[in-house]
Amino acid sequence: MTHFSNAGPIGSPGQAEQHILVVDDDGEIRRLVAKFLRDNGYRVTTARDGRDMRQAMRDALIDLVVLDLMLPGENGLDLCRDLRRTSSTPVIMLTAHGSETDRIVGLELGADDYLTKPFSPRELLARVKAVLRRTIGAPAARQGDAGHLLRFEGWTLDTQRRELTNPAGVVVDLSTGEYDLLLTFLEAPQRVLTRDQLMDAAKHRLAGGFDRAIDVQVSRLRRKIDGGDEGQAMIKTVRGAGYLFAPAVSRA
Repeated sequence: MTHFSNAGPIGSPGQAEQHILVVDDDGEIRRLVAKFLRDNGYRVTTARDGRDMRQAMRDALIDLVVLDLMLPGENGLDLCRDLRRTSSTPVIMLTAHGSETDRIVGLELGADDYLTKPFSPRELLARVKAVLRRTIGAPAARQGDAGHLLRFEGWTLDTQRRELTNPAGVVVDLSTGEYDLLLTFLEAPQRVLTRDQLMDAAKHRLAGGFDRAIDVQVSRLRRKIDGGDEGQAMIKTVRGAGYLFAPAVSRA
């Protein structure tokens, strides 16, 4: 059994905007894990099975999923495989089985980390922080003084000069709205952003203030960085949810 009885807040608190979904059919584990993560500064939603998990991800922007392997109905491996078809939301897999085969299968299906029950709450917290740093970026890296060059797939966006350069070194002209939209994606790579979030982030640049305005801007931006090929696009459409910028982004 996983022990949380003496586990209080430790280290620096999590970022308020970081939202963790805990999926486990054991109600006591859900409650204890959720309380511990909340005590350490995270927003937490819980789910008992795949159906609850999908509903939670439709209802809110999730930054990380703590997913139990053994669930009723669809197991954690099936859910991880299904999630990876539409999202790059990081996953930490929990299991009562510590076999190397289970671990390898989980990682091959797209899990970002693997933790065997019983586990220390401090180890879970450390792994949550590490995965979020890798996939979302450390908080300091999102501050304005952390570097003005954003790089992805050979492209570079210079935020001081407001200039986009392609892998061949050619400057690609962007409208003000296209620049702000691209910057919004680069500040939150590999996360599903809803149309409302995109409009809020670039509302002073997007004329019309409605869903179609975002769709048009995304289409224009895709033509400039992907040639308009949806199948190979860096900006992925997530049906019923919004858009996701698929490549990893580094800052220099």
